[in-house]
Formats: sequence, structure tokens, C-alpha cells
Amino acid sequence: MLKFYFNPTPNPMKVALFLEEAGLAYEPIPVDVRLGQQFEPDFLALNPNGKVPVIVDGGHAVFDSTAILLYLADKTGKFLPPNNTWAARGEMLSWLEFVGTGVGPFSGQARHFRSYATEKVPYAEKRYFFEAERHFRILDDRLKNRRHMVSYAYTIVDMAVWGWSRNVERVLGEGAWAKFPYLKRHCDEIEKRPAAQRALALKDRFTFVTETDEAARRHMFKHLDHEGVGV
Repeated sequence: MLKFYFNPTPNPMKVALFLEEAGLAYEPIPVDVRLGQQFEPDFLALNPNGKVPVIVDGGHAVFDSTAILLYLADKTGKFLPPNNTWAARGEMLSWLEFVGTGVGPFSGQARHFRSYATEKVPYAEKRYFFEAERHFRILDDRLKNRRHMVSYAYTIVDMAVWGWSRNVERVLGEGAWAKFPYLKRHCDEIEKRPAAQRALALKDRFTFVTETDEAARRHMFKHLDHEGVGV
């Protein structure tokens, strides 16, 4: 059975949604980042980068949410553009990478500097907030006259977008949804899907640490162990 290493954060949730939508049998394995479980030797053997999600399928590991979505979609033939042309696949890959290399990293950094940084860095806060908002605005514009991101069909790109879009207000602050009405519609439509509800409920089967004390901070942000180095 496929093993799914996860915690209830945006990137693993993309994969959880695919697994539930596709009806694949899998064993969920929680990885509590506030306890540092992502840096245990057994997990690093699966992903040397020490991040979730990871799947193990047939004895081999696949890590990074974008890679996992592509792997599972190609293997099952599900949630790919219905017209299997190079143009359609290029469109899908472009938007999938837009989420993976733009929306995710900028949103993560915006959230970090706003909520977790040990010192206020106004330049960094402004830089990442601006870029996160800009990326969400591009998604919103894309969805203005369409229900889905590519090929007018529900694909892995929609799943990737949902993983991050449901965190818009955590990233940009309360009331931010008012700036992105079409992205909000897209997020809400996916959230209502039974598979999304099952994916969201996955976290309730396990206990995750929720408080970010000093020990948790040092597990989550390893640079804190190297303060002053290279400065």
C-alpha cells in the first residue's frame, strides 16, 4: 500500500486531495515538524531535504508536492487535461510550476516574516507580502472567466492552487479574500467536494503539536541554530 508522509500544511494537503479524489488506498503517516520528526534519519532517507510531503510507492520514494502530483497523475491517468496534446500539457506544467515555484515560496516567506521572524525586517515583510499578493492576483485573473485553471477541466493544477489558496488570509491577513473574488469562488467550490472534506479531516486522526514554543521554532527554522554564522 502507498505510504503518505504528511502534516496539515499547504503542500501535503494538495497530495491528500489527489489521493482522496483518485480513491487510492494509502497509509497516512504523520510527521510533526514542531517535534523535529522531519529530521529523523529514517525520514531523511526518504527526503534528504527534510520536508513533507513524501510518498513511498512500491518501495521507492517520491518527494516534493509538485513531483508527487505529476507522478500520481501520470501513473493513474487521472486529473490530467482531457485533451492529451502537447499544448494542453504545456499549459498544465506552466501553471503547476507557477504554484510550486512562485505561489508557495512567496506565501511561505510572507507568512514567516509576518508571524514567526524573531526580529522585524520591514524590507523582507514588504517584499514577500507584495509578491505573495501579486501571485494570488494572477491566479484570480486567470479564474475570472473560468471555473478551472487549465483546459476547462478539474486537474492537479486546481489541487495545487487549493493547497495554498485556502490560506490566503493566513498569508495576507484578515479580509484579504475581498481582493480575490474569483480565486475565492474556486477555493470554495473545491472545499465543498467530498474528497476535499476527507482530506481536511485527515489531520483529526492524529495529534499534532500546535504551539510554537522555542523548541518547536528551532525544529521548524533550523537557521536559528546557526545565528551569527556567516554574518
